[in-house]
Amino acid sequence: MKKIVCFHLYNDYSGSPRVLAMILKGLQKKGYSIDIITSNGGILNQLMYSDRIKFKFYKYHFSTNKWHTTLSYLFIQLYTFIWSFKYLFKKDIVFYINTILPVGPALAGFLMRKEVIYHCHENVRTSNKFYFLLGKIMGKIAKKIICVSSFQSKQITTKKDIIVVPNSVSLKFYEHFKSIKKKELSKEKTVLMLSSLKIYKGIKEFFQLAQLLPQYLFTLVINDEQKNIDIFLAENKISQPFNLKIYSQQKNIIPFYEHSSLLISLSNPKLIIETFGLTAIEGMTAALPVIVPTIGGIAEVVNHGIDGFKLDVNDIQKIAEYINRIFTDSNLYNKLSINAKKNSENYNYNKMLNQIINIIETK
Repeated sequence: MKKIVCFHLYNDYSGSPRVLAMILKGLQKKGYSIDIITSNGGILNQLMYSDRIKFKFYKYHFSTNKWHTTLSYLFIQLYTFIWSFKYLFKKDIVFYINTILPVGPALAGFLMRKEVIYHCHENVRTSNKFYFLLGKIMGKIAKKIICVSSFQSKQITTKKDIIVVPNSVSLKFYEHFKSIKKKELSKEKTVLMLSSLKIYKGIKEFFQLAQLLPQYLFTLVINDEQKNIDIFLAENKISQPFNLKIYSQQKNIIPFYEHSSLLISLSNPKLIIETFGLTAIEGMTAALPVIVPTIGGIAEVVNHGIDGFKLDVNDIQKIAEYINRIFTDSNLYNKLSINAKKNSENYNYNKMLNQIINIIETK
């Protein structure tokens, strides 16, 4: 059985480290020995006391100062590049690179002729020259590339093995909502959005929807500290409507899905194209109808008019009309809820884990 050496740049509570934590926990239970090299203070820390898992932490965090963030990133790449050579004379080692960002250890693994497997979550064919460059490097040095959607896999121009493995919700999340077959539409109809603190995630548009639909409640969970949220709202001159509540970074997101009626994603495809829709899958697992953009991996998980809707996120008035339609037509809501739950079964944790193991073990 091979030893897994996993590199992940920023350990927080966002989508990619959450999925990674699930995968590594599953691999550990299957008997794999795992070394994790990452920053301290996120969801991966929950694995610290697991058997056969060892951690190497470093200090790293994002900053509003771009130069500080860039220099910190470059230092971490150099540090992990050098540190990786401790595995030079060890056999049956797999360098598991989560996201395209840990380029330093990926290059070290390539130079040492180790098996380098990338689990890519980003869209590499982008206007962001830095991500484009990292995508090119990945294509050169990776033996295998795991993509989270068919859309994403088509953005990678390389002859390397590219395998699509959709993400899944955690077993804890799945078990919590396992017995729910349909969501009951309560009197307090609530629209939920989970987002990072980026303007392209549609935060402004979410506030506009709340203003257009004062008869409904809106909940926004932002994966960042409250002080940064306050700064962001002030800088972008965003005022908070009376019917919208904002929550900062959360360790447990289950209660938000429990108390919501609809899950929405407003990522603007003109600025960023989502390669997957983990929050959409979580919403459907909780039997929530979903509204997502029309383009990208996130659009792949939704069947328009069956379990949710794919809408132009730049047409806020139209989205507001659809939300009102969903909340006022009980037959439509019930159909969407039931089908959303059924669709969520396609994103199975054990299926995802077995695909990952097959990729690791196949030469």
